[in-house]
Amino acid sequence: MDKEPSGPSSPGSRSAGGFGLFGSAGPQYSKTELAGVPLTSMSPLSPYLNVDPRYLIQNTDEFILPTGANKTRGRFELAFFTIGGCCITGAVFGAVNGLRMGLSETRNMAWSKPRNVQILNMVTRQGATWANTLGSLALLYSAFGVIIEKARGAEDDLNTIAAGTLTGVLYKSPGGLRGAARGGLVGLTLSGLYAFYNNWDHLKGSSPTRY
Repeated sequence: MDKEPSGPSSPGSRSAGGFGLFGSAGPQYSKTELAGVPLTSMSPLSPYLNVDPRYLIQNTDEFILPTGANKTRGRFELAFFTIGGCCITGAVFGAVNGLRMGLSETRNMAWSKPRNVQILNMVTRQGATWANTLGSLALLYSAFGVIIEKARGAEDDLNTIAAGTLTGVLYKSPGGLRGAARGGLVGLTLSGLYAFYNNWDHLKGSSPTRY
């Protein structure tokens, strides 16, 4: 009697071996067996990594900080960026201003080497002056900020406003009491506006930003 035909093979079972050009082919496996994990939408396992992707989700910070260290940089770390940024900003602004002044002062001269030299001297002089001015202000502000932070043991808007006020007073102190008072008022105004801008999200009810 003839053998009864076997039933349909399941998706996870091996398929029957066929005959190839050089003999019978070996048993074939489905992709499910090769992956080693079930390919169902309810399974939490990945068919490509063979690992539970829930272990790859990180709810903590990716950086390991030393014990007692803050998650944000303090005033001492930000001082180098502040001073360098102010120097570069002053140099660029001074160079543009010197170019404007040089072209204005030599507009009656023909384009020649003396005019080019005069414009170049004006650009370098103004660039160095503005870079020195803004760099000095940034140095004083950063120094006062670090000293006040270490003295109070806290980092808040009061340090920013106090550092800005003292910077204006000390920078304009060679002009006498009136000049120092005027410089302190300017520093107080600018630092107050800066602190208000950085805490605008906090005032609206959102998370505060780092100043």
